[in-house]
Amino acid sequence: MSPHPSRRHRRRAHRHLAAGLGATAALLAVCLPSVTAQASGHHAKATAAPSGTNGPYLYLGWGNPPDPVSLMEATGTKQLTMAFILSDGGCSPAWDGQRPLAGGQDEQAIKAIQQAGGDVTPSVGGWSGNKLGEACSSAEDLAAAYQEVIDAYGLKSIDIDIEASEVENAEVRQRVVDALKIVKDQNAGIKVYVTFGTTPQGPTADGKDLIAKGAAAGLDVDGWTVMPFDFGDGTTDMVAATKSAVDGLKNEVKAAYGLSDAEAYGKSGLSSMNGTTDVQGEQVSPGDFQQIVDYAKDKGLSRVSFWAVNRDRSCAGGGSPGDSCSGVDQQEWEFSKILAGYGG
Repeated sequence: MSPHPSRRHRRRAHRHLAAGLGATAALLAVCLPSVTAQASGHHAKATAAPSGTNGPYLYLGWGNPPDPVSLMEATGTKQLTMAFILSDGGCSPAWDGQRPLAGGQDEQAIKAIQQAGGDVTPSVGGWSGNKLGEACSSAEDLAAAYQEVIDAYGLKSIDIDIEASEVENAEVRQRVVDALKIVKDQNAGIKVYVTFGTTPQGPTADGKDLIAKGAAAGLDVDGWTVMPFDFGDGTTDMVAATKSAVDGLKNEVKAAYGLSDAEAYGKSGLSSMNGTTDVQGEQVSPGDFQQIVDYAKDKGLSRVSFWAVNRDRSCAGGGSPGDSCSGVDQQEWEFSKILAGYGG
């Protein structure tokens, strides 16, 4: 059976959750001063990219996560996508389904990022764990759960990472779409990104249906975002596969919403995986990722991300890739630096 994008690494992420929590708590005690980008000769801040445009994933429960403010200072990164919000067993959100929104390490990290001039996009879902889209019995209840996350941190954007049984159920897909329509209507200016699996040719049947349901509901998604990795079909040219996957996504968005090519690219995005993926023979080098980002700039994509900053460093002694390193030859935080300047 071919692996689905992000399945294996997110299974591994949740297995290593407990081991990473203690180290993370110590790291998050550090809060460095804000780094303010200024135009030469002026005192005004440089124009920031729309919220969620270029935020790579940070997962606090796994893989020796970096201190987020130190990462910002070292790379110029101003946005981070934080994973994962899940169901606490009912229709209420919790980090990894167990840590509360307020009073813990996750809130501490988010406040530190925001105080340093950064922006956070929480990711709701992922492969593992109990999903809010399934735990909540109605679109109204699901929207209320999303709203609780938005209100907890004063968010400008959210990422709905819909995978596994959540995306495979047509009723749940509709519930997610209807809930996001409520969120959009109730939060002026909020950016909403929907992330899901893909083939090298474009979205799966479930992804296509999700886009069609969004268009039928009049849901203005800021970025339909595919994960072009873990194909499991012998794909090795990850740059070409990423481009063709996003081109296929653009075609679906164009047809569903009645947009031009340029408009459809502007509602499309991608989330890559840095370094060696979970499938033998697949890898995204820093050079590959630079080409992917250049392609995204050429097409004007609304979102570019990667999984994950936890892995954005080479493996000590040329060791095996895993939770804390990429498995490719790279400089520390090289992928984050490549992505930091992306503005759509």
